[in-house]
Amino acid sequence: MDRDELAGWLRLLLTPGIGNTSARRLMAAFGLPSAVFAQPSASLREVATPAQAQALQQIPPELEAQLETTWQWLDADWVTQRSIITLGDDRYPSTLLAMEDPPRLLYALGRTDLWQPASNRSIAIVGSRNPTPQGEANARQFGKACAQAGLTVVSGLALGVDSAAHLGALEGAAGAMDRLATIAVVGTGLDRVYPKRNLALAHQIAQHGLLLSEYPLGTPPLAPNFPKRNRLIAGLAQGTLVVEAALQSGSLITARLASEQGKEVFAIPGSIHSAQARGCHALIRQGAKLVETIQDVLDELKLSSTPDSIAAHADSISANGQNSTEDPLLTALGYDPVSLDALVARTGIAAAHLQVQLLELELDNQVARLPGGLFQRIAHT
Repeated sequence: MDRDELAGWLRLLLTPGIGNTSARRLMAAFGLPSAVFAQPSASLREVATPAQAQALQQIPPELEAQLETTWQWLDADWVTQRSIITLGDDRYPSTLLAMEDPPRLLYALGRTDLWQPASNRSIAIVGSRNPTPQGEANARQFGKACAQAGLTVVSGLALGVDSAAHLGALEGAAGAMDRLATIAVVGTGLDRVYPKRNLALAHQIAQHGLLLSEYPLGTPPLAPNFPKRNRLIAGLAQGTLVVEAALQSGSLITARLASEQGKEVFAIPGSIHSAQARGCHALIRQGAKLVETIQDVLDELKLSSTPDSIAAHADSISANGQNSTEDPLLTALGYDPVSLDALVARTGIAAAHLQVQLLELELDNQVARLPGGLFQRIAHT
């Protein structure tokens, strides 16, 4: 893409009152942005409103600065690949073209050479920004299992479930040189990382996966952008797995969008006592597929996997089931949050001794300490 062509796309992106749907309608009528801006007012009014036609004939004041910033970003002498994929680009994902409002531009940072949107062998993993320890462990383990099965994990780089899913995918795809481990669809410009604490994770994804955004460089983390980007997370994947979510979680937006796009929706059930599980339970009641193992996902998507990856995940699950040599305290804990007093009643062990044993299990990452003086066993699925 040369500088003039980039200027046309950025002008279309920055023109006030022209959204994705309007832009697509204009290009369907006139062709590429350069042709749109060459049209007289009368022609524009046949496709757009009078206000839109007027806006299209004026150059946005921020265009020149944005053009220079973007050109320098693309031309930076960095190891990490940078690209802008437009609606007219052969690399543009066909699954997004099927949406009502596909982005005019996709900013891409990372292994663009490995991205094959046409194959679409991918799964979205989303959930709470404040998951329980079990929910975070589930996200990481399923991310890893999906990557081992050859799926690219799509998520949103948020704290909690998103971060755990990305990390798991990076672990599961370690050594794979022919595909993306994970795709992070962000709600800011790609010259920013939000939240800041995920800066190191973003660098890892850029090395082994891909960061995508529909927002111009310099776009700050504005609240409305994050629900909007969820349609891209759903659109880039064959299905969406909700790991853990409250009833008001933004993850349910992604699940709804996936369903509206005709994609599969999966949900991992949790404790009936956990508010963070109620969103998943609601999805299951509405028809989402209940998921216990990676095989549940692969079967529904009619995908094959390597026997080793299936066996590894199955062994991991069975290893965490009940067995004769299991620590009696773990058996007494069960999998729901429980108080120290309740454990004293169940085990007959003095509180002081219980606290020592619980600390040992906590250090061994088998038990998590929750707010309110509660403890929960962690099953490493």
